[in-house]
Amino acid sequence: MTSIYFITVGAMLGTIILVFVIRFLQASAVAGADAAHTDSYRKLASDAVTAQSGNAATLSAIQSELAEIKSRMASVEKILKAVE
Repeated sequence: MTSIYFITVGAMLGTIILVFVIRFLQASAVAGADAAHTDSYRKLASDAVTAQSGNAATLSAIQSELAEIKSRMASVEKILKAVE
């Protein structure tokens, strides 16, 4: 009779402990996934900043070339007006 009592109490306590272990493992897995997501987001943000600075440099180069083309075009127009 006492062995049945201990088996029953052990099964109930074991179930309770198992539920807590499963909840702990689930919370740990969620935290790990969140950390991985955060790292991915940080890498994406870093890549975006790098791309933005590269785009700014390219835009600056394009603007300087456009200014040079405008000055050349103005000199060509001046020469054409002088020829007329």
